[in-house]
Amino acid sequence: MSEQRRAVVMGASIAGLCTARVLADRFDQVVVVDRDNLPAGPEFRSAVPQGRHAHGLLEAGQQALEQLFPGVTAELVAAGGARLDHLADSRVFQYGHPFHHTISECHFLSVTRPLLEWSLRQRVLGLPNVTIHQGRAASGLLGDARQVTGVTTADGEVLTADLVADCTGPSGRSERWLASLGASWPDVSQVKIGAGYSSRMFRRLPGDRVGGAAAAYILASPPKSPQGGNAVPVEGDRWLISLHALHVGGLPDDEASFLDFAKRLPDPSIAELVARAEPMSDIALHRFPASRRRHFERLAEIPVGLVTVGDALCTFNPVYGQGMTSAALQALALGRALDRFGPRGPLTAAVYYAAAAKVVEVPWALAAGGDFAFPQTRGSKPRGTDLVNRYVRRVSLAAQVSPPVAKAFASVAHLAKPPALLFRPSMVARVAAAALRSRT
Repeated sequence: MSEQRRAVVMGASIAGLCTARVLADRFDQVVVVDRDNLPAGPEFRSAVPQGRHAHGLLEAGQQALEQLFPGVTAELVAAGGARLDHLADSRVFQYGHPFHHTISECHFLSVTRPLLEWSLRQRVLGLPNVTIHQGRAASGLLGDARQVTGVTTADGEVLTADLVADCTGPSGRSERWLASLGASWPDVSQVKIGAGYSSRMFRRLPGDRVGGAAAAYILASPPKSPQGGNAVPVEGDRWLISLHALHVGGLPDDEASFLDFAKRLPDPSIAELVARAEPMSDIALHRFPASRRRHFERLAEIPVGLVTVGDALCTFNPVYGQGMTSAALQALALGRALDRFGPRGPLTAAVYYAAAAKVVEVPWALAAGGDFAFPQTRGSKPRGTDLVNRYVRRVSLAAQVSPPVAKAFASVAHLAKPPALLFRPSMVARVAAAALRSRT
């Protein structure tokens, strides 16, 4: 009788659930451990502080989730979520005017984080070889500097494994645990942005619109305007309105300050909605001091039997909506590495981290580049950022008047097309001409 192969996933986050789904096809047994007591329905979790704020799954993320969980998009829309064309259904406002109203063929999937997470968790729980141990925190790794062989939990349980996946989020606990085994730590790139988010639910009436559209995205306009906001429809006939800013001190935490912040945005659409809509929740606050990327791909010696997925690998400024998409794409990359080299292959982790670095590179460059458009931002600035930011500003201006530029910009923002699309000679010429015609 052949030996049973087991994988352990630390964390039942979006990244953890996507990873568990990938591993379920390649292992006899998958055990997910999470320190939280998971709710029986789509409810907010205290261990996920960002869960009360707006979440938009990008086009590339939807395609990745459909590979992992076929039919999940339609399921979420049937549950009350909304799938909205980035430009045709939404008001996207930056540098004084909205982007051109045209069909982008890129969509936001707008649902609350609890509904998305619960839907994926139900799918994972339905897999016969996956179990989720809730209320049980991982406390360390088994093995040595060359090979990880399992996980210990806070209650003393020992879970041996052929593969351990760290999906514990931005805290990156496996860094400390690797050090205790004598293994090397990865280099870390950090971008300090001092971001803050303030969100609230409002009742959404039949036919209700925001700025004449189904959703509104008011983007920060660097270098002088670091504030922005989103108003998106979510299940339960509700609006989820999130206000945000970089390098922020105080956050709006009561009804008056929430409305005042919205009124100070450069576009009045969200403020008008806040003023007329009925609140359905308290105001939730969340601070995000810095984006962090751990460069496991640079390690000369990578322990066999351990991989890191999701926020434990890289966290992005949430305003760009890239985190869940990146996590799903990383999980798919892990599956490809396992198919090539197996769970105990000496090259599996190295090949995975090389692929994950490619997954992360574009959203990291987009997010860090956008954050460095503000002079207060500090940290590891990608080479050529200032030059690119000057051009991206022209692209934004051109997107106000040119449907092709607006569509191209949306496809890059949704990670559906590479940034090189915006730098093709024909597009550069189109941007230059359209930027001169913009109203800003």
